[in-house]
Amino acid sequence: MQTANSPDTTETIGAAGRIQRSNSLVEDVYEAIFAQLMALKIAPGSRITVDSLVKEFNVSHTPIREALGRLEGEGLVLKTHLIGYRAAPQITRRRFDELYEMRLLLEPHAAAKAAAAMDEAKLSTLLEAAGVMSRREGKDDRLRYSNFARQDAIFHDKIMEFSENELIRETLSHQHTHFHIFRLMYHSRVTEEALDEHEAILAAFGRADPDAAQEAMRVHIEHSRDRLLPAFD
Repeated sequence: MQTANSPDTTETIGAAGRIQRSNSLVEDVYEAIFAQLMALKIAPGSRITVDSLVKEFNVSHTPIREALGRLEGEGLVLKTHLIGYRAAPQITRRRFDELYEMRLLLEPHAAAKAAAAMDEAKLSTLLEAAGVMSRREGKDDRLRYSNFARQDAIFHDKIMEFSENELIRETLSHQHTHFHIFRLMYHSRVTEEALDEHEAILAAFGRADPDAAQEAMRVHIEHSRDRLLPAFD
């Protein structure tokens, strides 16, 4: 009989936070911690103790440490020698302004390039990503919010990939822009209004219209900035 400590365990995290059966224990632990970080259940800058997560999820230390290591690579968790883990601090207003200035300089142009190179396969990929974001399955708001954050990051990353400028794509990816931005405000408006703006971007891609794609992306990024500015009040 497999246990939470066995390497090929098939357990997962259930609604109550306990571990139940699944295919990848580390993946499930990662998803659970990620959801808590996105929904601010784990506050920015707060200490994350491995022992407390072991008790909460009823698993061994190994999957917890592996999940935290992955989150560290995504910029959501920091590890300090001899001290341990803590959630990354919230971005400052200055950093927020810099991120959006960078996005407005890079993403509309990249969206135009992606539209010019659009084909049925690429459009299908983007439609699938947008479709995943629009689903509202389940009753766990934290999980839905964290899923949207990840899918939004994938959606934008795919557009950057299709623009065929790997340097722009890498620059945005290395800033972990979406994850930090989504942690600013846990609110349905952040997702609901973004879906409408994604539709406008997809419509421009469907017409392979670079000018419309550039404008739709610019409007989306500006509105995203404006939605999140109250987080600094």
